Amino acid sequence: MSGHVYARPLQGVVFLILAVACFATLDATVKFLSASVSVLLVVWFRYLFQAVVMAGFVLPTRGWRSLRTQHPWLHLLRGALLLLVSTLGFFSLIYMPLGEFTAIIMLTPLVVTLLAAVFLKEPANLLRWALVLGGFGGALLVIQPTGQAIGWAVALPLVMTLAYAVFQILTSRMARTEDAMTLHFYTGWTGALLISLALPWIWQVIDDLRTAALLGLAGLMGTVGHFLLIQAFARAPAGVLAPYLYVQIGFALFAGWLVFDHVPGALEWWGIALIAACGATMAWLAARSPQART
Repeated sequence: MSGHVYARPLQGVVFLILAVACFATLDATVKFLSASVSVLLVVWFRYLFQAVVMAGFVLPTRGWRSLRTQHPWLHLLRGALLLLVSTLGFFSLIYMPLGEFTAIIMLTPLVVTLLAAVFLKEPANLLRWALVLGGFGGALLVIQPTGQAIGWAVALPLVMTLAYAVFQILTSRMARTEDAMTLHFYTGWTGALLISLALPWIWQVIDDLRTAALLGLAGLMGTVGHFLLIQAFARAPAGVLAPYLYVQIGFALFAGWLVFDHVPGALEWWGIALIAACGATMAWLAARSPQART
C-alpha cells in the first residue's frame, strides 16, 4: 500500500519535469520563429493545434456529455486570460532572452500570494511578504542589467505574469467543480476561436517546410506540455510539485545558450537565483500549510 502511495507523487514529478521541458522548447521555438513569422499567427496555430487535438482525444473517449458545465462564462474568461498570457509571452520573447523571460514567469506564485492577500483577504505573514519583495527585487535585477535597452517591452512579461496569476486563481476555484480535461478542452477552443477573429489581418503564407515544421513543433509542445501538467497534478499534490516548476528556468537557460548563444550576465544570474529561491521557498511553505495536508 505504502509503495503505491509514494509511486504516484514520483510519477507526478517526472510528468511535471517533462511538461516544463516542453514549455521551454515551445518558448525557444517561438523566439526562433518570431524572426520570420507573425507572432499572432504562431499564437493562432498553437491554439488551433491544441483545440483539434483535444477534440480528437476528448470526444471519442468521453463523449459530448463530458463538456457539460455550469460555468460557461468562467470558461470563456479563463480561455481569454490564457490567450492574453500566451500573446504577451510570445511578444516578450522577441525582446527578451529566453532564460530571463522564464525567470520573470516564475514570479507568478508570488503574485498569486499578493493578489490573494489583497483581494481575497487570505492571510500572509511577514515571511511571505518578504519573499514577494525578494522575488520582485530579483525581477529588477533580471530586466534592467541586460546591456541592451529593452524599454517599454519590460512591461510585457510583467503584465503577463499578473494575468497568469489571475488565471491560476480562477483555475484553482474552477477545478473544485470542473473536470481537468474539460478545462483543457474549453481553454484550447476559446483561445483558437478568439484569435481566429484576427486571422484576416495576421495571415501569411508559409512557403517553406522548415517553418511549417517549427509551427507544428510549437503546437505539439504547447499541447503535450499542458497535458503532462494535468497528469502531474492528478498524481501529486500541488505543494509537492510546485518547487519543481523552477526546473524550467534551467531548461530555458540551456536552450537560450544552445539556440541563441546567450549567457546571462552576473547580475542577471543573481536575479534569476533570487526569484527561484523566493518562489521555491513560497512553494515549500504552501506544502507545509494545513490546507495542503488535507
